[in-house]
Amino acid sequence: MNDSRDDDELLELTAAGDRDAFQLLMERHVKSMLVLAQRVSGNSDDAEELVQDAFLKVWTQAPKWRRDGAAQFSTWLYRVVLNGCLDRRRRPVWTGLDEAAELADSAPGAAQHLAQLQSRAIIQEAMSAIPERQRAALYLHYFSEISAPQAAQVLDITVPAMEALLIRGKRALKKELIRRGVSDLGDMI
Repeated sequence: MNDSRDDDELLELTAAGDRDAFQLLMERHVKSMLVLAQRVSGNSDDAEELVQDAFLKVWTQAPKWRRDGAAQFSTWLYRVVLNGCLDRRRRPVWTGLDEAAELADSAPGAAQHLAQLQSRAIIQEAMSAIPERQRAALYLHYFSEISAPQAAQVLDITVPAMEALLIRGKRALKKELIRRGVSDLGDMI
């Protein structure tokens, strides 16, 4: 469905209880929010739950939305999803027996798949070891579908401050990966 109404108009309709307007807002933004949440959380189930929570917040907060506010709706939504992901990462993790890792598949390509999973796990662990603001900057700029100026707006900082965070974040991530024994960084950083 191609609708010419902007996000602010759809939020006003959502505030009035228009479920179709809310559905359209979700359809416009859910993919990019899922990409961000998946990258930050590292878990697709958590990502879906975090994005659902964010859209629930949109539904409940729509009457408070101000068209003349400092941020665009999409910027605010990125911030809500990012904050939800970072909050979730701070909580202690408990893994039940049902969620325990399964044995690796012995089919062709299983070794490569396992290596990719291990690489992702190492990167996730290294990312969680760097300062939170640097981690947020890297996630927003490199793993989301937004530009550095938009990421700066999400973090409520200037573009030069965002660029400095990205430089420091990449440096810290590289140092952390090397500390963990990853010497062949290739195009990773």
